[in-house]
Amino acid sequence: MGLLCDNYRFLARYNRWINQRLFDACEGLTDQQRTQERGAFFGSLHRTLSHLVVADQIWLRRFVQCGTDNGVTLVSLNAAVLDLPAGSQLDTVLFDDWNVLRAKREQLDAAIEAWITDLPGTYPQFTMAYSNSKGVQRAHPAWQAMTHFFNHQTHHRGQATTLLTQAGVEIGLTDLIALV
Repeated sequence: MGLLCDNYRFLARYNRWINQRLFDACEGLTDQQRTQERGAFFGSLHRTLSHLVVADQIWLRRFVQCGTDNGVTLVSLNAAVLDLPAGSQLDTVLFDDWNVLRAKREQLDAAIEAWITDLPGTYPQFTMAYSNSKGVQRAHPAWQAMTHFFNHQTHHRGQATTLLTQAGVEIGLTDLIALV
């Protein structure tokens, strides 16, 4: 599993790098511009980035449970990091304050990178069992969920870069290969 874990470490490093670039690009906007309805799936730039914070915590909790089910404690994914309020939905805006949202994103990215760095090589092979957001029971290898986790972030960051472009902000290079 060496190469697979190396791939996830690379994706975690990219995730942190591109989120920092994305949030840096957003700093030039006012709160009104970040929260402006732009017709995107989650409406605004702020709501799109908030969705990623919520979804990441949901998935990270599932990864913790997968570890627990298989006798592995994921130390970096602790209660301080995964403090999602009960009843949160995928469109829940946890933080109206931009600076608090950014701080949470940075905390999550550091925890994701630490989790992946410390990941036992056998973890991707574990069977992951959970209920999805619609209550449907799912079970599959953890590597499939891990791949989805990083792909999901990329999907919504693409939406966010489009929203930035609509707001007149050019984020610049976003390609994964830029880290090579």
